[in-house]
Amino acid sequence: MRRIMIGLLASLFAPLIASCGAIDGITGGGGGGGGLPANAVEVTIAYGSEKQVWMEDVVKRYNDAANKLPSGQQIVITATPMGSADSLNRILSGELKPTVWSPASKILIPVANDAWGKANNGAKLVEDNAPQLVLSPVVIGMWEPMARALGWPDKPIGWGDIAELAASGKTWADYGRPEWGPFQFGHTHPDYSNSGIASILAVAYAGTNKTRGLTAADVNADATKQFMADVEGSVIHYGESTGFFGTQMFTRGPSYLSAAVLYENLIIQSRDKTRYPNLSLPIVAIYPKEGTFWTDNPYGILNAPWVSAEQREAATAFQNYLLATPQQQLALQYGFRPADLNVPLGAPIIAENGVDPQQPRTLLEVPSADVIAAVRGIWGENKKRVDVMAVLDISGSMEDEQRLEQAKGALKTFIGQLSDEDGFGLTIFSNTATVLTEISPIGPKRQDILDRIGGLTAGGGTRLLDTVQEAYQTVGALEAGRRIRAVVVLTDGLDNKSTASGDQITALLGQNEEGTSIKVFTIAFGGDADVDLLKSIATASGAKAYAPKPGENGAIEQVYREIATFF
Repeated sequence: MRRIMIGLLASLFAPLIASCGAIDGITGGGGGGGGLPANAVEVTIAYGSEKQVWMEDVVKRYNDAANKLPSGQQIVITATPMGSADSLNRILSGELKPTVWSPASKILIPVANDAWGKANNGAKLVEDNAPQLVLSPVVIGMWEPMARALGWPDKPIGWGDIAELAASGKTWADYGRPEWGPFQFGHTHPDYSNSGIASILAVAYAGTNKTRGLTAADVNADATKQFMADVEGSVIHYGESTGFFGTQMFTRGPSYLSAAVLYENLIIQSRDKTRYPNLSLPIVAIYPKEGTFWTDNPYGILNAPWVSAEQREAATAFQNYLLATPQQQLALQYGFRPADLNVPLGAPIIAENGVDPQQPRTLLEVPSADVIAAVRGIWGENKKRVDVMAVLDISGSMEDEQRLEQAKGALKTFIGQLSDEDGFGLTIFSNTATVLTEISPIGPKRQDILDRIGGLTAGGGTRLLDTVQEAYQTVGALEAGRRIRAVVVLTDGLDNKSTASGDQITALLGQNEEGTSIKVFTIAFGGDADVDLLKSIATASGAKAYAPKPGENGAIEQVYREIATFF
């Protein structure tokens, strides 16, 4: 089952994320309901999650002030953070209908307008000169002692250093710090996140020794492809959200990630003891010597049929509010560089917080659409592959609310997102566990596995923990570091057939070195599933836990799609 492709966006960012229903209250068309004041005008905003702390603050202040249009209608702002490419995909599919789209970077605007124009007689979805809200450069966040071991701050560091670390097979022991283990790198998935797109574009530039004028021929050169493969070789996993990488890195410490592609404002936020009281070491921003991009957070009022004249007027009023001096000064407090140049830079953008207000000194040119497509193509060829064992509960309770049928359909969607070279295995369990297929490349057996899933029926008890332990040990026997290793578990009930305990499982997960550990994603699918236990298992492995509601339109499919972003 392949994801829908829309226009140019599909060629740039591969499969389209598609699911049904409104996302986090963003429905578009003026909204209503939900306790809105009578005759209110609702402005819904889908925005890049990197500016969540600022947006939540300014939205609350604006809504509390009960601002009104000249007509007397109250303006209500509903703003939802999500991955920039993800939100664009949903807008283009018609699933998401916000009034305003504010991605992390203008990189996506020409892509959005090209795809929208193909379906709408050349019309633009967003104005090319959409105003910038706040600025933050894309950086490589690295633990300060590790950066110093590589020569920082005296020696410039960049993508070439990461490629050399990955390709040479060196570990931190080669730099006199064996306790740090292998070099572990992370960036988000470019199909879903702006920082992921920026990462692979910057790597392509670095591989060609250019800062502008990148061509498709440059990108498709063997040397560029090899450079991309070298950098991706150090990736521990991908992900949907830059914020997730930051949070995991800041809370789990150096053994989880040596470095990750983040935004400068996140480096500053890491120093906030109220948010990260247990930060083990300071983190610094590396501004890649080969160049980087700005996240300039454009504010695009959509030229879409669901945006009314009143919403456009209200969205413009909120735009003016965001760009006014008090809100720009507030953005600075959260670690952003104000778009208003009349607001001087100062704390917290200071060296004491691991950042350099004089950087970045080299900015990369946003390439044309065909070049972005070429970069996406070579990344797809050279990305880190995955070996994943899916574990599916087929106990008797999975018959309730047609949970098994929903889970089967979602699992098929998940399989459709895997490349032919990715390794996939499937284990089912009730009273006992059965391995339907061992982990091996999915390509040759894809249809056979889909057929087997289609024929599954429910019955019996719930042997959850023993099955998770066995799946984990199976994946653990595979070579560490060569591929991303993961287990994805779905269950709807309490364990009643295992000998292992939850404490034993979480202790087992803690034995592996974090950077190369097996990520165990858990899905509590209604029923009597022990949400807390499943969350503790996922958290112990550095993965995420999910709890979609059976029968909720598209919920379980969306969970599997999000898990696929880590690969």
